[in-house]
Amino acid sequence: MQTKKWDPVQGLKYIILAFATFVVLFPPYIIFINAFKSANEGANPFALPESFLNIDNFVNVFVRANILQAFSNTAIIVIVSLIGNIVLGTMVAYVLGRIDFRGKSIVIGAFLFAMIIPAITTQVVVFSLIQSLGLYNSLAAPILLFIGADVIQIYIYLQFIRNIPYELDESGMMDGASLFRIYRSIIFPLLGPATATLIILKTINMYNELYIPFLYMPRQDLVVVSTSIMRFAGNNQAQWGNISAAILLIMIPTTVLYLFLQKYIFSGVMNGAVKG
Repeated sequence: MQTKKWDPVQGLKYIILAFATFVVLFPPYIIFINAFKSANEGANPFALPESFLNIDNFVNVFVRANILQAFSNTAIIVIVSLIGNIVLGTMVAYVLGRIDFRGKSIVIGAFLFAMIIPAITTQVVVFSLIQSLGLYNSLAAPILLFIGADVIQIYIYLQFIRNIPYELDESGMMDGASLFRIYRSIIFPLLGPATATLIILKTINMYNELYIPFLYMPRQDLVVVSTSIMRFAGNNQAQWGNISAAILLIMIPTTVLYLFLQKYIFSGVMNGAVKG
């Protein structure tokens, strides 16, 4: 039986893959083991905890960080914002991708220009606008910002719409369907992979966002998952056991979401990258 010769190039690929896997999995491993440590075990973050049955840190997260309220507020913000992004994104992309009108290239260029402007440069104006609308210290402030301040969903949907054959629109027109009926019955259902891609990207972005909730919702009862961790961090000391437990709990929803949507995400990326 002939033995397979060692291929240095193939071996290097496996080494790089193993190293990349280690880099990705090592931080969650550190968070996991530190979530079960007591305050007296924090000297060495790489050491295993004395007992994996110690759930004091998780109890503290539920009691002091009000994690259930944080999950509730975050869910409201994410769900409402996603609905707004999906509805507005698909409608705008449908108009830009299917309807020719004067100034269309200017509109597309304006959206592109808005994406490259650093967000920090507009914060004074945005903050004043939110205050003038009476939305400061309310869940409506981040929802409005998440829907209106990011136009990435338009370009995601626009790429997919350009790959949908125009003959489908013409078939609908021949049957007497209006533009809205074509959008609702033909275009929107075909944007499923793009919607799945948008959901995971926007959810992770909004879920991890700290600056907007911290600035626009300083009220204690308006805590979200990102700001709840700050309950265990002070100017001079951080309670790493509690922080690790909070991070571990916060990671669960996004991990589950990714596991359920990963096949749609990969399909969406491939379909968006290939021209029809």
